Amino acid sequence: MSTFRLIEAKLPDFGVPQHRPLLTRGVYADRQIALNRARRGAGLDAIVIYADREHAANLNWLTGFEPRFEEALLVMAPDITPTLLVGPENLARARAAEIDVEARLYQPFGLLGQDRGLTPALEQVLRQSGLGTGQRIGVLGWKYFGPDEAARPETWLETPAFIADTLRRIVGEDGRVVNANALMMHPSTGLRATNEVAQIAQFEFSAVAASEAVKALIAGIRPGMSEFDAIRLMGLGVLPHTCHTMLSSGEGLAGLSSPSGRELLPGDPVTTAVGYPGGLSSRLGWLAADAQDLPENARDYVERLAGPYFACAAEWYETIGIGVTGGEIDALVRRHLGGSFFNLILNPGHLTHLDEWLSTPVYPGSTEQFTSGNMVQCDIIPAVGAPYHGVNIEDGVALLDEGGRDELRSSFPEMWDRVQARRAFMTDVLGITLKPEVLPMSNLAGALPPFWLAPERLLARG
Repeated sequence: MSTFRLIEAKLPDFGVPQHRPLLTRGVYADRQIALNRARRGAGLDAIVIYADREHAANLNWLTGFEPRFEEALLVMAPDITPTLLVGPENLARARAAEIDVEARLYQPFGLLGQDRGLTPALEQVLRQSGLGTGQRIGVLGWKYFGPDEAARPETWLETPAFIADTLRRIVGEDGRVVNANALMMHPSTGLRATNEVAQIAQFEFSAVAASEAVKALIAGIRPGMSEFDAIRLMGLGVLPHTCHTMLSSGEGLAGLSSPSGRELLPGDPVTTAVGYPGGLSSRLGWLAADAQDLPENARDYVERLAGPYFACAAEWYETIGIGVTGGEIDALVRRHLGGSFFNLILNPGHLTHLDEWLSTPVYPGSTEQFTSGNMVQCDIIPAVGAPYHGVNIEDGVALLDEGGRDELRSSFPEMWDRVQARRAFMTDVLGITLKPEVLPMSNLAGALPPFWLAPERLLARG
């Protein structure tokens, strides 16, 4: 079992990208071709993609468009330009999609109380978009289901009933309407599981922004502030968020909570997280300078919880790589933290994307392998409860084979330099040796400061 120690180490300034890499229309055209190929391989005649503000990643990946305030529906049928149905506020944005679409106003996707006087029948609109009797239609939203959840999981749709009912009426008894989210979201075969180099570069912009926000909070947080004051240290506002910004403190600490006006007290546990598309950073620590500032019954926090957790995370980072199975990752985490004290929740690692959690190959006995192009989140969550509360070192890495790394180095040299600097810090200072294909995206780079009033005291390999 790995050992650990506390060291004095200043986290380097790895740099911040000045420009967010953009994806070309050619990238989106290739994605459309790939999705149509997957559609045919699945025996589907057409695809329908539903999106709303919380669940827009599949549509965004394909078109570069996501609805704001409203909902949207894309219909892809062979030999016809895809139809994109949107509400009135999103019509202009939909017309600027990165693939050719016929953007049409569908008023029921607008906010309540707006004019519905020009609304055509949904069945008529969908038939005009290429859907018809006897077809097999795949529906994508944001989640697919498995045999442990339903006897016929392909029939479970998470999209609104009025859409599902209309689709079933169109295809009739001789057709099928099925859940097709796995085409994009399956951790091994889904199209979104494997990212282009340009997409990874864009995601690094997000990961840097998220990690810099968390770094700023840890550097500036002080007793006497309110949770609102602490969040203001982050300087948020760069990109749309993949999840609400989190901060919680004190005995009532809860991981998914938003900040409140609660005053931060000496010796409080504090947890926070910021997520942008392709990058989330989260940390949990104590508003303390050392163990003596902690509650008396938690002064062995580093020895009992944070240290063993860091040793586990270090091995996670050293093990992850191309060809590694999700079962291997799951087993190593449970070998370190499998006891009842740690009370692991969630899978200890998952794929991340435009949505914070795409899917995961990490579960007991998984033979699914990580591949080049994956974006992987180190997400090990022990729910130990009081008096220790928890610990977190959540950030993401990209996996790229030699060809992908050559392309990244050539096309995005400044990002490449940041990645190499992070890798060097993790190896030389923290004692974590990464495989060549593992590219840390976050400027927190494996750093776990247990005491936030001493942010330059980090855990490292023993």
